[in-house]
Amino acid sequence: MAKDVAVEIRNLTKVIGGKTIVDNLSFDIPRGEVFGFLGPNGAGKTTTIRMMVGLISKTKGEVFINGIDVSKHFKEAMKHVGAIVENPEMYKFLTGYQNLRHFANMCPGVTEARIQEVVKLVGLDQRIHDRVRTYSLGMRQRLGLAQALLRDPDVLILDEPTNGLDPAGIRELRDQLRWLAQNKGVAVIVSSHLLSEMELMCDRVAIIQAGKLIDVKTVREMVEGETDTSVIEFEVGDVEQAKAVLSAQYPALTADLSEKGLRVSVDRDKVPDVVASLVKADIKIYGVNAVSKSLEESFLEITGGSGIV
Repeated sequence: MAKDVAVEIRNLTKVIGGKTIVDNLSFDIPRGEVFGFLGPNGAGKTTTIRMMVGLISKTKGEVFINGIDVSKHFKEAMKHVGAIVENPEMYKFLTGYQNLRHFANMCPGVTEARIQEVVKLVGLDQRIHDRVRTYSLGMRQRLGLAQALLRDPDVLILDEPTNGLDPAGIRELRDQLRWLAQNKGVAVIVSSHLLSEMELMCDRVAIIQAGKLIDVKTVREMVEGETDTSVIEFEVGDVEQAKAVLSAQYPALTADLSEKGLRVSVDRDKVPDVVASLVKADIKIYGVNAVSKSLEESFLEITGGSGIV
């Protein structure tokens, strides 16, 4: 396995009651990347995560964490993993600090300084000594993240990490995960139904449907496409005149009216020429904007409109 690969999955398969839930998944996740799982209802995302961390057995295939086979050396592999699968479970009658201290006692090498470091990182400084039963769902998510980070993992796996967080909390979590990936080299794996957040958070996404891997793409490829052709929206003073100028000078271009002006499909390197032609024709230009799909639009296009969880 390459040095920069944190997680390697090969032919991972899960069959339950004769039904294939996860079907021969294979992909790599490098260090320093935020990697997202996207898929319709029942696609197999959570099942895949459960197999990765050993919560359920696999029917076939291999999972390597830092080059360590999870099946053959489970304890050694899990030393490099921090995870929240579904909801973080805590002792509600204990304080947040006592929960972290209890977990740290089971993890050799976790110091008091490390506990204080993760508490500050997740923003629980002011409430860490309150009992968990007084915490909101969002605060419990923060405490769960702190617990997952205690051992300073190389791989962080989060299933629906934004549950219960308000918009400010979601943004803080997103910033924390990006910081961990970029500055600590952590491979962050996220499964979420909030596609708008996945678009802002992830570097790459794996699209899973009916247990099969449909594709692995960067978020940029998903929203901008992989061709050199762009859709550009021109905000112009005289839309009809602008369309006539472009039709005469560039008959091969597709130009359609839009709410703000004119949308044109054009090669990126021809955009300056199109702008120059409009200016030469004395057409007032108020804006030139690239139009891209959202991650949600691209996802629904690829999966045929199936919903996700």
